Amino acid sequence: MSIHPTPLSIGIIGAGIGGLAAAALCAQAGHRVTLIERFVTPQPLGSGLVLQPVGLAVLDAIGAEARSFGANITQMLGHAGKRRVLDVAYHADAPGLAIHRASLFAILWQAANAAGIRLETGAACIAAPLAAGKRMILRDGASPLGPFDLVVDASGAGSKLSPMQARPLGFGAVWGTVPWPADSDLPRHQLTQHYQAARHMAGVLPIGQLPGNPTPHAAVFWSLPRAKLDTWPNQDLRQWKAEVTRLWPQMAPFLTTLHSPTDLTPARYSHGTLRRPFAEALAFIGDSAHRASPQLGQGANMALLDAFALTQALRLPLGEALPRYAQMRRWHVRSYQALSAAFTPMYQSASTALPALRDHLLAPLAALWPINLILTALVSGTLLPPIAGMDWPKALDSTAQGASLTRRKSDA
Repeated sequence: MSIHPTPLSIGIIGAGIGGLAAAALCAQAGHRVTLIERFVTPQPLGSGLVLQPVGLAVLDAIGAEARSFGANITQMLGHAGKRRVLDVAYHADAPGLAIHRASLFAILWQAANAAGIRLETGAACIAAPLAAGKRMILRDGASPLGPFDLVVDASGAGSKLSPMQARPLGFGAVWGTVPWPADSDLPRHQLTQHYQAARHMAGVLPIGQLPGNPTPHAAVFWSLPRAKLDTWPNQDLRQWKAEVTRLWPQMAPFLTTLHSPTDLTPARYSHGTLRRPFAEALAFIGDSAHRASPQLGQGANMALLDAFALTQALRLPLGEALPRYAQMRRWHVRSYQALSAAFTPMYQSASTALPALRDHLLAPLAALWPINLILTALVSGTLLPPIAGMDWPKALDSTAQGASLTRRKSDA
């Protein structure tokens, strides 16, 4: 690709993971970037997440070092009763990295500011009308911004600009952040989950340290039907802790520092994909372009990949760049969206047949070669090339091709 002939003026809506990554990458490429955030002070929302190897490759491209904050994840392990029904290992040379959103936010925030972005805060963006090939950004109760050669909508599931009609999912979860208890024997290198059919899922994710706090932490989560999330603020927490402990006694030490329902944050999920994640002088990335459950752990990574692909595409003239961006991400996004839609009901739904299929057919098959290798590629984000038309990231490609997967066979 040739370098874009002149720097663009770019307005990026939303200071989440995708917005910050896009701001840093575009500014580093020489574009004039304005980052617009509805909060007066940009801040992260949520608890822990897993950066897959492809997401870490984007952070490496930005120059944002996250590994010293998070916890390397080498395995995802899940049980239904005494039966092991989820066992996916990463390649030894390319683990995932579990990290708190606050830590990732701090890293990306520093990179975006170091690249020289301009920041506008304190008002929600409500529209981005087009005039003479450029876009203004209209804000609620504040003066308009622009005109911009390009507006990037990274404002997430609450976007006012995205035309997506997403389907609400029947289950969500509550998430909390807790210190890692000294008396826990759970490994600090794996995501561990326990299921009761698909009606309940309890999980513990080691997430390393928080900004300014070297104490090891964990993210804990518990799935709930969407309707029960609405009544979560009235939950009797002692009753809830007893229910979780009955399902999974090893989780009890992680619950001791939770004293109120407000110590856990409800998360609602939806599913949808824009077939055309762009319009004239307008691009959609992250949750404004595609949404799914977090079951495959790909949400943050998809946003990072979108930001990277868009920046690469902007080496072309703008009229060619946006269709190219969509092409670069199309099949990776669609494949993961389809797999998420297929797998999620097996872990979060009211079905009785699907978890039985999971436990008695899919789990035994998953231990066999080459299905175990496919699952490793699936969670790593490399099942398909993450950026079509680019031999990237080369390090992961060579690792995957030369891999011999070592799996843990010990019983939990």
